[in-house]
Amino acid sequence: MEFVLPTTVFNPIIDFFKAGRVSPEKKFKKAVELIIGEKPTNIGLYQLAFRHTSASKETVVKGFKESNERLEFLGDSVLGMVIAEYLFKKFPYKDEGFLTEIRSRIVNRETLNQIARKIGLDRLIEYDGTRRGMPANSSMYGDALEALVGAVYLDKGFRFTRKFITKELLTHYDLDALIQNNANYKSRIIEWAQREGKEVKFEILEEKGSRHFREFISQVVVDGEPFAKGSGYSKKKAEQSAAEKAFALLELKN
Repeated sequence: MEFVLPTTVFNPIIDFFKAGRVSPEKKFKKAVELIIGEKPTNIGLYQLAFRHTSASKETVVKGFKESNERLEFLGDSVLGMVIAEYLFKKFPYKDEGFLTEIRSRIVNRETLNQIARKIGLDRLIEYDGTRRGMPANSSMYGDALEALVGAVYLDKGFRFTRKFITKELLTHYDLDALIQNNANYKSRIIEWAQREGKEVKFEILEEKGSRHFREFISQVVVDGEPFAKGSGYSKKKAEQSAAEKAFALLELKN
C-alpha cells in the first residue's frame, strides 16, 4: 500500500517541537491545531485522546481510571461511518461486499498506525515511561488516531469531523492500489480451503506481554494438522500474520 507523505502537517509539528522558549501547553495546542486544521476549543479532550491506558489516571469515581479508550470507541464508530458514506458515494455501482472489504482495508490497524505516525501523533501520546522501547507496530498509534477522531467529533461536531477525515486522513491512501491489493490473507486461505475441500481453523496459541502491550501467537490448522504460525499485537493481526505465512507456503508448493 502506498501512502502520500504529508507536507503541511508532519514537518511543521517537528519544527514546532524543536522551538525554544515555548511552554509544553502551547506546543501541544499548536500541534493539535496543525493536525486538525483549526484551533482546538476543548483542549482537555485532546489531552485525553492521547493518554494511553498504561498512563491512565484515577478519577473521582472509585475504580475508574481515565484513558483514551472511551474516545477510541467513539472515534472508531465515527471513522467507520464517514468512510462508509465516502465509499458509498464514490463507488455507486459496487455491491455491499466490495464496500465492506475496502472499508476494512482502510481502517486496518496497521494502516492506522502508519498514518498516526505520519501526522505526528507519536510525539503527542502519553504512555508509561518505562515502556519507551515499544515496537513501532503496536496498536497504540492507531488507537490514538481513533481517539483523536472522537475528540474532534465532540469538540467540533460532525460536519468538521467528516471534512477532517476525508481531507486530512483519506488523502494518505492510494485507493486504486488499495482495491487491487488483496492483503486479506485470512480470506484467501479460507477461499483456498473451500476450493480444495479442506477444513481450516485459526487458533490462538499464546498471549505474551502485559495487559497494555500484549502480543498474540496464532496458528493455522489445516485438516487437523498445524500448518503455519504468526504473531501480532491483536488477535486479528496474529491470524492475518499466520495466514500470510500459510499462503506463502502454499505458493512454494505450487
